[in-house]
Amino acid sequence: MNLYVSLLRTGVPAAVGWVIAQAAAIGLQLNDGAVSGVLTPIAVFAYYGLFRLAEKHVSPRFGWLLGYAKPPVYDLRPTNG
Repeated sequence: MNLYVSLLRTGVPAAVGWVIAQAAAIGLQLNDGAVSGVLTPIAVFAYYGLFRLAEKHVSPRFGWLLGYAKPPVYDLRPTNG
């Protein structure tokens, strides 16, 4: 379950960041390299950061905007093997 949650909470911000970057590029008239190399990672980082902070400090309901309502929980016990 944690793998699914972590992948979902990575994929949703990446997809949203890409859409935001594409929409912003229309108004900014940027070339494809600038959008994919600079604008998309900035949009992903900003989207994830905003809703992760909102989830932690405002309401856990904001986690749904990252794809899943709760962050993954990892077992911190060392494993043998």
